[in-house]
Amino acid sequence: MIVAITCAVLAACSNAWGTVLQRRAATTTPESHSPLGLVGNLVRNPVWLGGILGVVGAALFQALALDYGTLAAVQPVFILELPLALVFGSLVFRVQVSRKAWGCVAAIFAGLAISLFSAAPAGGRAQVPGMWWIPTIAATGAVGAALVLVGLRRPHGLARAACLAAAAAVGNALTAALVKSAMQILSRHGATAFFLAWQTYGFALVGSCSIVLLGYAMQGGPLIASQPALTLGDAVVSFCLGVTLYAESPRRGMWLLPALFGVALLSYGVVTLSRTRCLAKCVDRDTEEAEQQAARPAATAM
Repeated sequence: MIVAITCAVLAACSNAWGTVLQRRAATTTPESHSPLGLVGNLVRNPVWLGGILGVVGAALFQALALDYGTLAAVQPVFILELPLALVFGSLVFRVQVSRKAWGCVAAIFAGLAISLFSAAPAGGRAQVPGMWWIPTIAATGAVGAALVLVGLRRPHGLARAACLAAAAAVGNALTAALVKSAMQILSRHGATAFFLAWQTYGFALVGSCSIVLLGYAMQGGPLIASQPALTLGDAVVSFCLGVTLYAESPRRGMWLLPALFGVALLSYGVVTLSRTRCLAKCVDRDTEEAEQQAARPAATAM
């Protein structure tokens, strides 16, 4: 389990860095009404490509983590993306991190450590029966589609970004479940079976859709809305899939008390951090730069 958690932490670091770079690129990329148009605009941006490299590195570490550990234990570690995104964002956007924000970061790390140690999900099945995937994909697909429809109908702002990021989080959780299944096939039956398994192409398709949704979320509103919805949503849905789909068992009895305390501390840190001014400035300063660039041609024309 130590190897799994270590790989998960490295994946969170890589994904946080990639997310910040994608946010930087999304705010300076022309909007598009079609997914293909958005992807085409982003691909021509080297900053976005750097963000994608971070996402690819995160996917590799995530695959290793899921191969060694349980879904319910590995995926919640990705909550660390939020404080790590703050740290990386402060470097990219040149914003000083306040003491309150550092306190929130400490609360998130402590809450995650307490909750994972107390819950300690273990056991479970190595592979999911084929028929169980049908209701799982149908349920997660319905929830994701509903979030996308609600988000696209909202104007640019917190609600739009949060809904689209939450939809991306559902996709990320389903992707992780499929990756775990595909990695088990690779470990037990080799590369040929891995590339012939539908789970391999399933996680590639769902993961790609999640990346596109995250791009829309980044353009739809500030990082303070999209990042908490992305990280917390991924953790919650993944934990549920681990317990139900993979039959992983968390500790019960008296262990529930420290686990709930850890979740409460973690939630406090996430919610409070998302409201700190230093995190908001990472977005506002970048938005201000984009508005100034857009105003310069008009001023020149006058």
